[in-house]
Amino acid sequence: MQISKRTVLIGLGATFLSGCVGGGARMGGSPAAAQTRYLPAPNAGFDAWVAGFRARTTSINQSTMNAAFRNVGFLPEVIERDRNQTEFKRSLQDYLAIAASDERVSKGRAAYARQRATLDAIERRYGVEGNVVAAVWGLESFFGERRGDISVISAVATLAYEGRRGAFFEKQLIAALKILQNGDVTADRMTGSWAGAMGHTQFIPTSYQLFAVDFTGDGKRDIWSDDPTDSLASTAAYLAKSGWTKGQPWGVEVRLPAGFNAGLAGRKSSRSPTEWAAMGVRDMDGNTVPNHGAASIIIPEGTSGPAFMTFRNFTAITRYNNSESYVIGVGHLSDRILGRPAIRGNFPPDAAGMQIADRQEMQRLLTAKGFDTEGSDGVIGPKTRAAISGYQASRGMSVTGEPSLGLLASLR
Repeated sequence: MQISKRTVLIGLGATFLSGCVGGGARMGGSPAAAQTRYLPAPNAGFDAWVAGFRARTTSINQSTMNAAFRNVGFLPEVIERDRNQTEFKRSLQDYLAIAASDERVSKGRAAYARQRATLDAIERRYGVEGNVVAAVWGLESFFGERRGDISVISAVATLAYEGRRGAFFEKQLIAALKILQNGDVTADRMTGSWAGAMGHTQFIPTSYQLFAVDFTGDGKRDIWSDDPTDSLASTAAYLAKSGWTKGQPWGVEVRLPAGFNAGLAGRKSSRSPTEWAAMGVRDMDGNTVPNHGAASIIIPEGTSGPAFMTFRNFTAITRYNNSESYVIGVGHLSDRILGRPAIRGNFPPDAAGMQIADRQEMQRLLTAKGFDTEGSDGVIGPKTRAAISGYQASRGMSVTGEPSLGLLASLR
């Protein structure tokens, strides 16, 4: 998902949609990306742009400017990342294989338990359930493990200078400087993603200005600390201002009746749960869904895939990230953190006729034969395609790098 499509926040979690590796893939930055060194490179044009920016920006005092730009430089890797955001959309099944993987669910339950007292206090103040806040944390930074270590000033200055979205990133740069001027963080601690998203739940500078809160009461809205308290509270504050209703689910997985009119599905069409029940829509146990207010039916994979009855809180999460898969990922992970079941509906096979279990078996067999896919999550990405190509070449097969049932049969 491209950054320009984010509503207010830009997070590492969203970068999964535009280039997460498959086979051991994780949102919050791939292992390879986490090890990338973003080193400043000489660039006279960038230096001239910074000088001009400083001269025309009068809202920031010179001491802040001097501290902020002391070690700033042009980051060519940032431009490369910005220009190479692959435009493709993974299936919901692939997305959830990572967003609600066994590892992420396990870590989420542990993080929720560890931060339970804090999350309960945040819930009392903002009315946003702690498991939901924890799920956003999990998708955005893998529960704080992947917050990014790139200089935010360097990153957003580089993107502002490059010019493709210069006005947007210049606005982020000014907001970042105002954060420094306010004393919430020092320039050396203001680190984040390549696009300037910061902290445990990945706020861009303008979002920080609007929604970040000082929940600890130390006088600083510190989302960079190892202590996630202010970040978690800021996420709850953001969702609360986006219309979150305490006690209402984001959505409920449902069974559709035979012959359900797919034209009735979609977020623009809403009815009461009672009206949906009259059409034969039931929860996965065959019961009428409780009345949590106006509801929509969404069918991300068509009528042959899982279906969900969604409520106003679904829309509240879209204010954080408008991707439907992201919202379902947050909602489903929040449910799993509380011990609720995985999605029970069947997903349709992929274009190669494979189910996720087939793809996982293929990855395991490839790795066992010496062609490491670096995981067996069933998501087909660069590592898996390279392993397939290596196996095909070793067997004298046509090298396509593409999964297939025939390939799986040969591996067996």
